Amino acid sequence: MEEVMIRMRMSSHDAHYGGNLVDGARMLGLFGDVATELLIRRDGDEGLFVAYDKVEFKAPVYAGDYIEAVGRIVSEGNSSRKMEFEARKVIVARPEISASAADFLEEPVVVCIASGTCVVPKASQRK
Repeated sequence: MEEVMIRMRMSSHDAHYGGNLVDGARMLGLFGDVATELLIRRDGDEGLFVAYDKVEFKAPVYAGDYIEAVGRIVSEGNSSRKMEFEARKVIVARPEISASAADFLEEPVVVCIASGTCVVPKASQRK
């Protein structure tokens, strides 16, 4: 199936906890954006995210890190679309070196995985 990917730099605005730690809910927001694009490509409509059935946070994310969020539709019903998501850290901030230091990671670090269901009402499906 088709895969959608977005890449975002986490900013100090995303940091919610001490030490510039980013709230895990930010990853779910990225997954929501990926799901929206998947539904637009599949059905010509943004649809609605109904529920997550699994969310696992695997590694911390900090302000300055670059996160790549990917997702794909793994099964379909008449109006439901089951999706799987993965967020990976691809660039890590290095504030201990300098305020602007960062490293590209040769091997991305998986920071979150999830699966959930979206719905596009039959009347809204254009494809």
